[in-house]
Amino acid sequence: MKKLACVLAVTSAFASFDAMAWGRDGHRAVGAIADKLLKGSYAQKQIAALLQPGESLESIANWADCVKGTYCGPQTPEMLEYVAGNPKHSEYHYTDVPFQLEKYHDHGVGTADDDIVQTLKQCIAVLQGKTDPALNPHKFTKRQALILLAHFAGDIHQPLHVGAAFVSKDGKFVVPKTHAEVDEAAIFDSRGGNNLLLDDAKIVELAAGLIPPGDAVPVKEGVPKALTKPFHSYWDSTTVDYAFRRIQVKTPEQFAQAAIAGSPQVATAKGDPMTWPYQWADDALVVSKLAYAGVAPGKLTPQTSKKGETYYTFALDVPANYPVPSSAIAKTQLIKGGYNLAALLQAIFPEQG
Repeated sequence: MKKLACVLAVTSAFASFDAMAWGRDGHRAVGAIADKLLKGSYAQKQIAALLQPGESLESIANWADCVKGTYCGPQTPEMLEYVAGNPKHSEYHYTDVPFQLEKYHDHGVGTADDDIVQTLKQCIAVLQGKTDPALNPHKFTKRQALILLAHFAGDIHQPLHVGAAFVSKDGKFVVPKTHAEVDEAAIFDSRGGNNLLLDDAKIVELAAGLIPPGDAVPVKEGVPKALTKPFHSYWDSTTVDYAFRRIQVKTPEQFAQAAIAGSPQVATAKGDPMTWPYQWADDALVVSKLAYAGVAPGKLTPQTSKKGETYYTFALDVPANYPVPSSAIAKTQLIKGGYNLAALLQAIFPEQG
């Protein structure tokens, strides 16, 4: 973990819920940062024209996850229309490039026509006013494109939403040359880390003394506490919770204020905005290597889904100090997400002379 500690010391030193990328608070933090950075700009006026009264990038940041069910409340007519027109919408949130690789390539292993890079390109094209149907196969409206962009700019900075782990039956991370090699017999798909299981009690124990304590989580009566936590879930929400605790904030708004007050040095993407999703994905692959540093899969266990289908999970071991570097990465990536979202919207809606 020396390399990881060194990188984090340089790039993201600290200044003082849900199985969704970054969880609700993380996505709202990305949106809140962008809201603040864009305040008073021409881009902010164009954004406001596409949003409803009272909406902001922060408030819409979780919309693309909320359409997956009713956990945000009843589905609105707008949500139902989007879901009906996008039956594969849950696949827009990620890509599955082996984390050991250096770059995302169209049609490469783990990529798809409906993955996050391709979907972000469509959102950008729509917001730029491009009308070529080939650039917008899902027929997104400008409002939908903005709402999705606000969410996927967060998703693509979550390292496990880009860098995927594939595991051999003897518990080694491997790189399949084609997706056909992922046969669930010799090479297994970890499903973005969802099939890599952490001992939840051990993670809590590792965090004790390293991460400041948080508020007590209410216990739901009649619902047994899970003994394991998917690695993906750990990165979605636990790392965000730890990141908030370490800088002593409780809300996305407070996180955004603290982030911007720290004057972070964020290198945003360059060139044609249509290439930015590729640049973001390549950066996420770099970060995913750090996320998997020192992490080792263990015993293979067959499981049965609610539909009666067999799938396979691996126990996962992480370094003893893992809560510290992983929460530092989360903090850095959330800030990157907010700054990159703001920069992209400014590139799409440049200041008028």
